[in-house]
Amino acid sequence: MARLIAERADALPGLAEVFREHGYAGASLSLIGTATGLGRGSLYHFFPGGKQEMAEAVLAEIGDWFERQVFAPLAQAEDPRGGIDAMMVAIDRYYRSGQQACLIGAWGLGATREPFGVAIASYFQRWIAVLADALARGGVEDDRALTLAQDVVSGIQGAITLSRALGDPTLFRATLGRLTARLYTALAAA
Repeated sequence: MARLIAERADALPGLAEVFREHGYAGASLSLIGTATGLGRGSLYHFFPGGKQEMAEAVLAEIGDWFERQVFAPLAQAEDPRGGIDAMMVAIDRYYRSGQQACLIGAWGLGATREPFGVAIASYFQRWIAVLADALARGGVEDDRALTLAQDVVSGIQGAITLSRALGDPTLFRATLGRLTARLYTALAAA
């Protein structure tokens, strides 16, 4: 049964879950309606551009969350270690200790990348850039800071996949710990 949702933003968590679980191509309007509690007419009221607009809204919401909870705190931290700690705590919480898939990472791998390639690339570029900048502020040479930032972001993405595949959240947290230690070591050596 359809229910009333006052704002389009209220539908985004359900949309995100359907896209995470079924991918863009597999996210049928029936699945979306069930997850959001909205009928087809209400979905098109809130998202006149259809499924593509729904996906764009979900990607924008994820990007906004990361900007507020990860990127801005990391960019604004006077002490890079504090920014790194805040990033790792937020990442662990967002990905539910590796048990929630990274929608943007998953979409970056397949056919879904094409219609959303700019948003996907921008997300990862921003994350790498703010982390590399934090390391550089801590005295790590620019080239090394960029390489470390790329390694950390790819390590987090890999840990999400492996932790989910093995059903083991301890693996995700252990990886975050090792990546944090690696960043701290680089800062200490700078």
